[in-house]
Amino acid sequence: MAKQVYDFDYLDYLESEAIHILREVAGQFERPALLFSGGKDSITLVHLALKAFRPGKFPFPLVHIDTGHNFPEVLQFRDDLVNRIGERLIVRKVEDTIKQKNLEPPKGKLASRNFLQAYTLLDTIEEFEFDACIGGARRDEEKARAKERIFSVRNEFGEWDPRLQRPELWNIYNGKIHKGENVRVFPISNWTELDVWHYILRENIALPSIYYAHTRKCLLYEGQLVAVSPHIQIEPDDVIVEKTVRFRTVGDMNCTAAIESQARTTEEIIQEILQSKISERGATRIDDKFSEAAMEDRKKAGYF
Repeated sequence: MAKQVYDFDYLDYLESEAIHILREVAGQFERPALLFSGGKDSITLVHLALKAFRPGKFPFPLVHIDTGHNFPEVLQFRDDLVNRIGERLIVRKVEDTIKQKNLEPPKGKLASRNFLQAYTLLDTIEEFEFDACIGGARRDEEKARAKERIFSVRNEFGEWDPRLQRPELWNIYNGKIHKGENVRVFPISNWTELDVWHYILRENIALPSIYYAHTRKCLLYEGQLVAVSPHIQIEPDDVIVEKTVRFRTVGDMNCTAAIESQARTTEEIIQEILQSKISERGATRIDDKFSEAAMEDRKKAGYF
């Protein structure tokens, strides 16, 4: 199979734009933060921040909202990365929010805490008085993502209104907000999944092992492969299979399905994506399948 010829000048443009946005955040806001999930997009953001601010320190901490249902490989990678680059990491746990706010924990076979992250995130923003939160969302991920600007304003309740968006002309970003409001910033908004993987290949960026093909026991659930873990309910008649899989996206273990794959290198993943007819989230994010507006509804309520 012939390799795709990729325009690396285009990657240079995307990199330059993202670094410009990160520096705009540092220049316009008093207390920004970088939301870090341990996934490939947020790891790419860390790499871009290193290019934007080294040899100085980051002008923001990394913030991880931990559902308690994370992949252990991702948590270990997070800790190793933070130790290697010597930056500040803030971790806040959904479990603590459930107890503090007396929230109803999710129930059911795949009891995902993904939607509860909004409560923890908003509490964390209030605790540290963050006025900007940087994240790795891309416009090709999901329909609601495509509606947002690069500087996306949230009101004093953390809510997003898709009808109230600021124009962004000639790479001019308006970060003016009232007290209590905050801005969600998406430096790689103009990137695609394929762009990210080409950049990872070019920059030789390390990722958690779950992104590459490995053997894992999975629950076969409604045609999808869900990693067997202590967080899901296994019934006697459930079908458990051992497959060679990888994950295209990282999230709560209970809402992130694997795909069968033999791709063990970044080059092989790129070829696999080129042949895929299903989007990244469409193939693997179970929580997005609740309704066509699932993500938009969560974003309106404060989700990232």
